[in-house]
Amino acid sequence: MFDQQSGADGTVPRPVVHALEATGLKKVYGATVALERADIALTPGKVHALLGENGAGKSTLVRILTGAVVPNAGRMTLTGQPYAPQSLIEARDRKVATAFQELSLVPNLSVAQNLLLPHLPRGRAGMVSARETLKAGTEILSRHGLDRIDPAAEISKLPLADRQRIEITRALDAAGQVLILDEPTASLAETTWLFARIEEATARGVAVLYISHRLAEVREICSDATVLRNGTSVASVDLSHASDGDIFEMMVGREARHERRPRRHRPETGAVRLKVEGLTGYGLDDVSFKLSPGDILGVAALEGQGQHGLFRMLAGLEHPKAGKIEVDGLPVRLTSPRNALRTGSGIAYLPEERKTEGILPGLSAATNVVLPVMGQASRGALITEGREMAIAKASADKVEMNPRYLSFPIGDLSGGNQQKALIARTLATGAKTLLLFDPSRGVDVGTKQSIYGAIRAFAETGGAVLFYSSELPEIVQLADRCLALYGGSVMRCFEGEEITEQALVAAMLGHVEFRTTEGSQA
Repeated sequence: MFDQQSGADGTVPRPVVHALEATGLKKVYGATVALERADIALTPGKVHALLGENGAGKSTLVRILTGAVVPNAGRMTLTGQPYAPQSLIEARDRKVATAFQELSLVPNLSVAQNLLLPHLPRGRAGMVSARETLKAGTEILSRHGLDRIDPAAEISKLPLADRQRIEITRALDAAGQVLILDEPTASLAETTWLFARIEEATARGVAVLYISHRLAEVREICSDATVLRNGTSVASVDLSHASDGDIFEMMVGREARHERRPRRHRPETGAVRLKVEGLTGYGLDDVSFKLSPGDILGVAALEGQGQHGLFRMLAGLEHPKAGKIEVDGLPVRLTSPRNALRTGSGIAYLPEERKTEGILPGLSAATNVVLPVMGQASRGALITEGREMAIAKASADKVEMNPRYLSFPIGDLSGGNQQKALIARTLATGAKTLLLFDPSRGVDVGTKQSIYGAIRAFAETGGAVLFYSSELPEIVQLADRCLALYGGSVMRCFEGEEITEQALVAAMLGHVEFRTTEGSQA
């Protein structure tokens, strides 16, 4: 690459040496392609944004650049020299440092110790010197405008915002070449301190990669951006020449503009199956909506916007700080998933992480399916294998799961068949309301269609479905209505043909032009 402004007087253009350049990066986990082909170039003294939907490959790219993950293919250079870090420490030794969204601080150590790890100062006897550690920590805090924070304070005792600042400060102090900031304002109420530090870093010639879903922030601090879609770099743009609409379009693809959902028959009823008013807590702020028989209500949100708290409170796993929940017209207090299943017409929950929250890997798929209704498979105190298999097969058929897999240990099945078994389990409960968190995450196209068909069939027989998906095409295909969450609140409720990928992305990014006048009522 050459300096485009050189050579106007006939001289030979000068080659541009990027602080960090990556081409053709690819990362595969088994059959899952996390990153297909990523290209990015960071310029010394500039702030470059990395944009993309959930699942676009941003986190995988960051982990490769920082040495946390080794790519399967591709090439990287740092100031023109080969760069292939095998660890975070190796990347930091090359002056590439990262402040992660999921804080990497050690909670039971002091501020100063966290700032200086893994190289703590040592005294004359070769032992770690607490005095020198505190002294060095004080100097780092002062250098980055955080004199008010006690370097001896235990990290776990600090407010979340200050922990975020310590994470950022540690990266700032180590970043001599490249600074990577992953959602740095997720816990910060204002950006003044952060942006001042970024300006200081770029003034020293540091290249900054800034990952954020807050487009207003990106425009304020970044000069250009790379957009990822489906694991591939689709464009690198000068932000001064790209409108918000251009960026939304690149994030979801041009074909998304005219996408429409297939129309679906919905039962006519005035009943309300689930009603939520002013639900607050665990990342949510004053969320209200209604769910009626036959409804499929989607939830669209970038990571950390309160969707986890919403589903966990409705499943009885967490208790709201404020607000009211009604089931079948009666106020309820949900205390556990078992209690939710037995409340009114029943609420069944499909958790996000099937391996840690869903399956019991040593048991058969059939046993996993019938766990919530084990009593139906028993005669007296004994569970009959034939009855268990019959109940499991009836639910498995609804998700097109091959019955031969029911006798296998569920831990030996593919991720897609495990997910089918878990959805079959929610259907087997007989609950009339399903809470489905990312129901088709990590499964193939054929399995997705089976899951979509089961959800539609459940709704068409009077069931009510609330589902979150990290894949916007899934919401476009399935949802009758969709809540877009931003900052823990409902930014907008979409209905029918309003549900398009571009409209959802805009609302998920907090784009106020798309906000409705009705507030958070859906």
